[in-house]
Amino acid sequence: MVMPEGPVEHVVNAAVTAEELGCSRVWIPDEGLAARECWVTLGAVAAATSSVEVGTGITNAYTRHPGMTAAAVATLDEASGGRAALGIGAGGALTLTALAIERRAPIAAMRELVTTSRALWSGETVDHTGVTGGFRRARLGYGRPDIPVWLAGRGPRVMRLAGELADGFILSFVHKELIGEHIGAIRTAAEEHGRPRPRLCYMTILATTDRAREAARAALTFRLVDSPDHVKARIGLDAQTEAAIRRGLSEGGPGAAARFVLDDWVDAFVISGSLDECRSELNALVDAHGIDEFQVSVNDLHSAAEDLALAAEIARSPG
Repeated sequence: MVMPEGPVEHVVNAAVTAEELGCSRVWIPDEGLAARECWVTLGAVAAATSSVEVGTGITNAYTRHPGMTAAAVATLDEASGGRAALGIGAGGALTLTALAIERRAPIAAMRELVTTSRALWSGETVDHTGVTGGFRRARLGYGRPDIPVWLAGRGPRVMRLAGELADGFILSFVHKELIGEHIGAIRTAAEEHGRPRPRLCYMTILATTDRAREAARAALTFRLVDSPDHVKARIGLDAQTEAAIRRGLSEGGPGAAARFVLDDWVDAFVISGSLDECRSELNALVDAHGIDEFQVSVNDLHSAAEDLALAAEIARSPG
């Protein structure tokens, strides 16, 4: 995952480095006005690469009509030679607050985006009245029916939805003690619906330096305020601190809000320590939970090559 918080050229350079290091996917988050526009950036990444899958990591159902998201993915897939994927989340504070968008019925909105996109990619005519946009005899006319769809989130309802509908699930900055519970819910839902188990991708920051821990502190800000209430209660995130983080995000972004994130919270969500300690913990989590792949979180474009190389060394080395 490459956060596009700088010039598109720098994002593309990071994507090319990821491909050269053997990464299988490059995800670009859709963070609204807080970063570069994701679809333009994804087009540039697709043009500069040849083998990695490219997709949203993640977008939401609110900032664009779901039909236009389906069209964007199908177009990206065509332009990249069949390398596109759609990653969807509920939509978070960093993206929606600045655009004055209310997150209404997020599970229903995510379900509609998945089902209508797949119908359009399959050449079907779609009539639908939805949470974030409707369709009247809508047809796309192009698209690959089996474009992969990944979901991401932290609540029990999105876990069940992933088991029911998704090809994969991104465990993004999940409290490490809750990973097993989340995966169990996804797999149970898949079994109940007679579907193959979704592929599991775990994503967090591998922090081997003080600089990386500070980056993790900033990266946690908007993720913590978007977490379910039971997670906030578990770590002791009270209403006053949550409000302070939200104010910081609104006034200056994740960097301004980072000072409110406690060290204990970083430890709960991030893999940190020496290179060997990070390798050992990552391998233990992957083995214990049957995780299929690890997603490197690139939040600083200036150190992207260094961070990717370090993550590749940790992930590839034997435990």
